[in-house]
Amino acid sequence: MDFKKSMTANFIPIPPLNHAPERKKENGHASPPPPPPRPGFWPEIPYKVEELGIPRSSVIDLILRRLYAVGTGSLETLSSTLKLSWQVVETVFHQLRTQQLVEVKGMVGNDYTFTLTANGRTMANERVAICSYAGPAPVSIEDYHRSTRAQTAKVTVNRATLRRAFGDLVVTDEMLDQLGPSLISQKSVFLYGPTGNGKTSLAERMLRVYTDRILIPHAVEVDGQIIMLYDPVVHHKVETQDQYLDPRWVVCQRPFITVGGELVPSMLELRLDESSGVYAAPFQMKANNGILLIDDFGRQVISPRELLNRWIVPLDRRVDYLSLRYGVKFQIPFETMVVFSTNLDPQDLADEAFLRRIQNKIFVDVVAPDTFDEIFRRVVAERNLLCEPGAEDYFRELCIRLNNELRACYPADFCNIMQSVGEYESRSMKITPAELDRAAALYFTRTKQFTDH
Repeated sequence: MDFKKSMTANFIPIPPLNHAPERKKENGHASPPPPPPRPGFWPEIPYKVEELGIPRSSVIDLILRRLYAVGTGSLETLSSTLKLSWQVVETVFHQLRTQQLVEVKGMVGNDYTFTLTANGRTMANERVAICSYAGPAPVSIEDYHRSTRAQTAKVTVNRATLRRAFGDLVVTDEMLDQLGPSLISQKSVFLYGPTGNGKTSLAERMLRVYTDRILIPHAVEVDGQIIMLYDPVVHHKVETQDQYLDPRWVVCQRPFITVGGELVPSMLELRLDESSGVYAAPFQMKANNGILLIDDFGRQVISPRELLNRWIVPLDRRVDYLSLRYGVKFQIPFETMVVFSTNLDPQDLADEAFLRRIQNKIFVDVVAPDTFDEIFRRVVAERNLLCEPGAEDYFRELCIRLNNELRACYPADFCNIMQSVGEYESRSMKITPAELDRAAALYFTRTKQFTDH
């Protein structure tokens, strides 16, 4: 079977990008005046159920489950909790009241307080048995596609701006001149080379080139199912005051997600919580419009070949395919810059077909002596350490003698050891040849014999 054809069969089609519907008003609580124009994707509050983009039945079920969970509700509390406009909640409330699924208990100002009737509790119980989600209302998968495509990163950098972004690292102009075009292209990057020379540190600082913010939905609705997307652990919220913004969306920094040796195949797919009936988005979906770092690539539980085969289509076509538990397959955007970081030989990890799809391959070599000395001086200055004259030269020569090369991690690692020794012996620490020898005896394995100095 043709692989690409099999991946495109039986999925929910996505319409082309278009403009948000025109804002409309409801009786009662009028919508605020038209907002000022804004660039990019910025959805306004929907004031009608039809403007939400999700089925009315999903909104009804959400309100029933919320009332089932809390007992008594009001239009204001439901609007705040479910991130829906007062007008939408009021419309559904009147429908439920007409169907005798809710009953009014009283009034607080101009607001109702109400609870489920016996029939309402029976219906809500049936809905909860299928899915117990009662949080912020989801957006449609179509709107999620539109938002992700509209918020694709566009980076403008040069050597000077990169120098500022990576200013806390000692990075050569040659390295910056490789990183710059890679960041502008927003294509995947392969950072490879000996361990301890800053591959992960470089990847972590790539996020600094983004100066804008994006919108991420709390949840996404697909075929009546709920997928939780916003994750406060990896999505850093930006506080903003905007009375026009649809509250189902969260203003965030562009995400940066790191996955290391813990990566297993199941993390690439939707994960269903059987107790709640709610799906959790895979990490590549959470990383959309940002950066995804696969650290220590080649050392995961999942084999490199399995991971690469899983992502060969997403990296090439910028789309991924996920499946619900009952077999419905749907498409999601793959608008993330994947950074693979490894100290293994790329030729041993991937074949030519996959490496071709990673257009940016950057070799991070061991550092030159002048770069090594500058890193050492920065570490000493940042920690306010005392350093005996000549210790800098001695340290460099010691590392070359014992390990035949200079690595960017050595200065910080050795200072950590020497500071720990000083704390252990309850004395102030000064960097001397003797202290460096002692740290080296702890740091390097004894495959080489130490000599007297």
